[in-house]
Amino acid sequence: MGQTLAGGLSALGRFSIGALVDAREPHELFGASYASSFDEVDADSIDVVIDFSSPEGVVAAARWCADNAKGLVIGTTGLTNEQRRVVDEAATKVGVVIAANYSVGAVLSEKFAALAAPYFDRVEIIELHHDKKVDAPSGTSIAAAKGIAAARAAAGLPEMIDPTLRHTLSGARGADTFGGVKIHSVRLPGLVAHQEILFGGPGEGLTIRHDSFDRVSFVQGVALAADAIDATPRLIDGIESLI
Repeated sequence: MGQTLAGGLSALGRFSIGALVDAREPHELFGASYASSFDEVDADSIDVVIDFSSPEGVVAAARWCADNAKGLVIGTTGLTNEQRRVVDEAATKVGVVIAANYSVGAVLSEKFAALAAPYFDRVEIIELHHDKKVDAPSGTSIAAAKGIAAARAAAGLPEMIDPTLRHTLSGARGADTFGGVKIHSVRLPGLVAHQEILFGGPGEGLTIRHDSFDRVSFVQGVALAADAIDATPRLIDGIESLI
């Protein structure tokens, strides 16, 4: 992901990559310097840090940015409450954008789902990702479920109740989330990032599907976040407000 973002942002023409931080030197540096940790990064050459590494990497990036007055864009998911606390604390000192998905299409699909939510009796989410993704369900599907539940609650609708009374195999009906929205996670080689939001009502259904066929699909959203953030303390949770 780091290689894709570095190459994609460089190609836009308005960004220059100052440093790539990784335990192993990346194959392509895109004109940047290589650092095995933030201790080796020249802070004067950096305006914004973009982190798509690991929850532990996010903590290191958040602390470094807070100490060096640099904006931070986070695309890593699966943070614990303590790791998220470090991010929130950093946002009191510098600007931070954190989002589960930087694909503009994925964010728009969540907005469409929230619009549809009050008009259907039930909704379930299927998210499909590559088999190297270590967390489930995806942050994108969780964000979509929260938005759907909030839209239904705002419309005065009750929490959805699963009509299935007997489970022959435990877990067959997916994970229960917010407002009765269920999420089903698929992990297979060959996939990148895909999501279907399925609505059902009397005599009709609506499916909102988004597909990221290549990681380059996240570049545009990351660019929006990098343009929007600087060292001014604030937290932008999700890129919905940037679209």
